[in-house]
Amino acid sequence: MDQQTTKKYNYWQWRTLIILMIGYALFYFVRKNFSIAMPALESELGITKTRLGLFLTLNGVIYGISRLVNGFLSDRISNKKGLMALGLLLSAVVNIAIGFIPDVNAFFTVLDAEGKATIGFIYLMGSLWLVNGWLQGMGYPPCSSLMAYWIRPSELATKQSLWNASHSIGAGLLALLVGAILGKYTNAAWQWCFWVPAILAILGAAMIFFGLRNEPASIGLPSVEEIDAAENADGQEKAVEEESPELTKRIYRRSIREMVLRNPVIWIISIADFFVYIIRFTILDWGSTILTQYKGLDITVAASVVGAMEIVGGILGMLLAGWVTDRFFKGRAVRTSAICTLLAALCMLVFWLAPADNVFLTVTFIVLSAFFIYGPQALLGIACSNQATKRAAATANGICGLFCYLSPIVSGIVFGAIAESAHGWNMVFLLSVIFGLVGAAILALLWNRPATGYEKMEKIIAEEKAAMAERR
Repeated sequence: MDQQTTKKYNYWQWRTLIILMIGYALFYFVRKNFSIAMPALESELGITKTRLGLFLTLNGVIYGISRLVNGFLSDRISNKKGLMALGLLLSAVVNIAIGFIPDVNAFFTVLDAEGKATIGFIYLMGSLWLVNGWLQGMGYPPCSSLMAYWIRPSELATKQSLWNASHSIGAGLLALLVGAILGKYTNAAWQWCFWVPAILAILGAAMIFFGLRNEPASIGLPSVEEIDAAENADGQEKAVEEESPELTKRIYRRSIREMVLRNPVIWIISIADFFVYIIRFTILDWGSTILTQYKGLDITVAASVVGAMEIVGGILGMLLAGWVTDRFFKGRAVRTSAICTLLAALCMLVFWLAPADNVFLTVTFIVLSAFFIYGPQALLGIACSNQATKRAAATANGICGLFCYLSPIVSGIVFGAIAESAHGWNMVFLLSVIFGLVGAAILALLWNRPATGYEKMEKIIAEEKAAMAERR
């Protein structure tokens, strides 16, 4: 590859990565704002923890199903950036609508005489949040697919971990934004926790649509396979654009069947990720509530701690985990994930047992919990992409995402109900630690598995080309 082509490729690779980071961070602005605003919704509107947990659960399940469906779709369509931009735009519209729910009180009762939420309010907000869950599922699959097209497998753990920082950047900045709104204007300003993020998301949707390109070939660049072949001179897979449409279709079908649906590694990773996400969502969704109601922190301080968990703990954890995976484990992301999940569970244990008046231990170990759990949160998606290869990366991540977002059944409605019961938050923490240990044990089963499935994919491609040649 000549110097000019290399320079152009590097520019577009980093441009794609940065836009995907900003775009996905803004998806969090119009998804996790609900979680950060929950204490305000509880105090201002009288919505119970059980119902708030139900919202989280249903939203998560619908989001997981949407990720699965949109994963298949993203692998099939060429306009991946359009899918992502549309999802972010419509999600912003839903958030704006949620802020206007009190204004429909003239048509049917959503607020009682004391200004608290009625069952009509609950149904309307819940329905809109379910729709938002589906729209949010249009974000991750295009990202995983686009990165598989723009980043070589040997670099994917490091660079996708960098992209994965968008989760923490989005959630962290959002926590600070919502905390500032509620801290200055009190819980009565809960509507602005939906409106302000929505405005920013609309701008992000435009940036995604006009700033991204779907694949290197669209701007005259070689595929990542050609780049690897040119650098290694080992005759790896030829460019996708050289394949006939019939051959591409046959390879796609076998990729889905053999690299994903019949691949035990994908299913084991997905099951383990279910347990990883229980810890993640316990920290992320209930973080501000736990810190204010269980540990006794002020809402503004609690929001700052949640921001630190995401921006400091999450980003550093993901970047370090990606670097360790490529540097010491030669791309075997499940090894790093198993270690990090175990450490996250232990940090959650210390956070739970720390005295409520010991702010240093409280803050330190909840940040460390985020630091360690965001490693596997990023790496297990990367492992799915590498195991399924770029041909089926979005589908594999869709299945993994479905398992991940079944976890709010536990972290949402179950933990919400437990927190309101006689067992309280103590039982929530105990279960979180147990689930973390189980997740680490499941990941350890894959310790010696190959880092990628590209060797297997090359055999599939060779077999399909031979079959096509015989037919001729």
